[in-house]
Amino acid sequence: MPAGRVIAHVDLDAFFASVEIRDDPSLAGKPVVVGGHPTRGVVTAASYEARKYGIHSAMPMARAMRACPELVVVRPRMRHYAEVSEQFFEVLHRYSPLVEGLSLDEAFLDLTGTQALLGPPMDAVRRLRAEVRERIGLAASAGLAPVKFVAKILTDLAKPDGQLEVHPGGVQAMLDPLPIGRLWGVGPKTEALLKSVRIRTIGDLRRAPADRLRFALGHDFEPLQALARGEDERPVVSDHEAKSLGAEETFEEDLEDLETIETYLLGQAERVASRLRRHGLAASGVTLKYKLADFKLVTRQTTLERPTSDGGVLFAAARGLLETHPPPKPIRLCGVSAHNLGPPPAPELFAQRDDKRDRLNAAVDRLRERFGNDAIRRARLLELDDEGKPKG
Repeated sequence: MPAGRVIAHVDLDAFFASVEIRDDPSLAGKPVVVGGHPTRGVVTAASYEARKYGIHSAMPMARAMRACPELVVVRPRMRHYAEVSEQFFEVLHRYSPLVEGLSLDEAFLDLTGTQALLGPPMDAVRRLRAEVRERIGLAASAGLAPVKFVAKILTDLAKPDGQLEVHPGGVQAMLDPLPIGRLWGVGPKTEALLKSVRIRTIGDLRRAPADRLRFALGHDFEPLQALARGEDERPVVSDHEAKSLGAEETFEEDLEDLETIETYLLGQAERVASRLRRHGLAASGVTLKYKLADFKLVTRQTTLERPTSDGGVLFAAARGLLETHPPPKPIRLCGVSAHNLGPPPAPELFAQRDDKRDRLNAAVDRLRERFGNDAIRRARLLELDDEGKPKG
C-alpha cells in the first residue's frame, strides 16, 4: 500500500434526479425518477425517495411505475447535467491539481501533501462538500483512504450527504466484513460464482485458497484477491497526464434501449469535450465502449477528419459507432473516450466551418467561466433534442 497517500473520492448524490429537484423545488420529498417513456423506457436515475420502493437506474419504467404508482417521471436533460457537472469539477480543481473524473458526477482527488495548505484532509473535504452545496445546490458524499477503490467504497457507505475516512492501519479491518459485492469489479455474475464456493465477504475472498478461487472463477483471480487485501497501486491520473480522456456509466440493470444508451453517450461526449477544452487539447479519435450482460467488453474506434474538442462532433462519432455496431444483447456499461490527443489544429484555409466552431466553443467557455454554465448554450447543440436525437 503506497505510504502516505491520501486519496479522496467525491460523488454527487442521486445526481440527475437531484438536479431536477433543485431546479423544481415542488418535487422535493416526492419519489422522482429521470427516465424515458413510462412503458417502454428505463430509469436513468432515481431519487432517494424513489429508491425506498426498490427503484434504481436501468430498471424498466413499467416495473418502476408498478412499484410506485405515484412516481414522478422527468425526461432527461443530458446537456444540462453536463453543464452542472462542469461547475462540480471547477470546485474539485480548487482543492487539488490531480483530479481524475470517472463520470459526470464523481471523481478521485489526490490530496497527498496538501495538509499545509488545506489543513487535515477530512476538514478539506468537508469544506469542499460545503462549497459544492453552496455553488451548485447539490449534496455530495466522499470517502478518504490510502488507495482509490477503498475511497470509493467509503463514499458509497457514507451516502447520502456524508463522508468517511480510513487510515492505512484500518483498511483491512474495514474491508473484511463487507459483502463481496462491494469489491470493485465484482458484479452480480462474479458475486454469484464466489457465493457458490462460500465466499460471501471481502475477508472470505482474502483468505480463500487459490484452488477454490480458480474453481469458482476459472480465470486470473489474483488482481481481485489483491484488492481484497487493500492493495491498489493505481495513481490518480489527471487530464493533463492521460493519453485519452473518457467518461462512462455502469448500470445497475442491463440496458438494451438504444435511445436511452444515446442519452448517456451525449452526456459523456459533452463531459469529455469540456475536459479537452479546459486543458487546451483536441482529439483525433473517438472510442465507443460497452460491456455486454455476459461481461464481454466491446470497443469500437473511429478517426475524425480533423482534431476537435467539440461535444457535438464527439457525440456524432460515438452515435455513428453505436448505429454501425449495435450491441447484440443488453449492456451493463457504456462509455465515450477521446484519444490521439494533441494541441488544437491551426486554422485551415478551407475549414472555415470548423474554425468558427472552435472559436465559438472558446467564446462559450469564457462566458461560462465568467457568468456560470447556464449563461449560454451552443446554438448547434439545439439541433439535438434532450435525448441526443436530431429534431424534426
